[in-house]
Amino acid sequence: MQLDPRRILIFRTVAREGSVSGGARALGWTQPAVSQHIRLLEEEVGQALLLRSSTGVTLTEAGARLLRHADGIAGLLGSAEAELRSLAEGAGTVTIAAFPSALADFVPRAIAAARLAVPGLTARVIELEPPEAIEAVLAGDADVAVAFEYDELHDDVQLARIELGEDPSCIVLPLDHELADGSPIELAALAGADWVGGCERCRRHLESLAAEAGFAPTIQFETDDFVAAQSFVAATGSVTLLPTMALRVLTRDDVVVAPLADGSGRTVSLRHRHGAERVPAISTVLGAMQQLWGERTR
Repeated sequence: MQLDPRRILIFRTVAREGSVSGGARALGWTQPAVSQHIRLLEEEVGQALLLRSSTGVTLTEAGARLLRHADGIAGLLGSAEAELRSLAEGAGTVTIAAFPSALADFVPRAIAAARLAVPGLTARVIELEPPEAIEAVLAGDADVAVAFEYDELHDDVQLARIELGEDPSCIVLPLDHELADGSPIELAALAGADWVGGCERCRRHLESLAAEAGFAPTIQFETDDFVAAQSFVAATGSVTLLPTMALRVLTRDDVVVAPLADGSGRTVSLRHRHGAERVPAISTVLGAMQQLWGERTR
């Protein structure tokens, strides 16, 4: 026995209305079309479901039992319709993988904007450096990766890429440093300084810039924490290279920030699986991040 769910719901309407003609009016169909569906349903179950009379229809025992199931089916379909409508309007859960300085300000503000636009949206956040964040998206463990590159090829064609823009690097100096007047600094001027190194990719960026400037930086301290890096600068007289995104979150009062003369830095981008932008909740988050980045750079 294979029951047609559509016919069960037609039967439910007729039973609730008390007549085939009443069911036809409720459905907006013709009476013969409704009668045909009821007849085919009775053939499927192998027995009568309705007893017809001049005053309407009454249910057989089989009809009464089927009606109880039909009410459950209608309830489940109604719940499914409501959930899918909510998702179509942008609700749902989006998992975002992002590096620490993005999580310090940019990602929370983007999530807040997305949830303001769609109150039913839920965001889950994972702290990961770009290579791991991209792997999480490829593995299906995250929907969006907030990543950065330093003059690197982004050839991971398995993912879609949305470039947000440049995040320039800045020199952080102690207050009493001879170059601490806030003017742009040529990296070569700091060849003899002690350095605080950041994450592996940021450290490689520093070493690459230093090599172009003709020296190898003396890295005395290493920390991935951009606040701790500033603390080392203030306490030890060393210097460090930090992205603007991190310094916007917090810049200590006892350090001075100066731009690099060549304006170099990293490029911040979003990565997601191809087609994920058609999922309303993911599209809402991507849109909020692009809009927020644009507002930050204006």
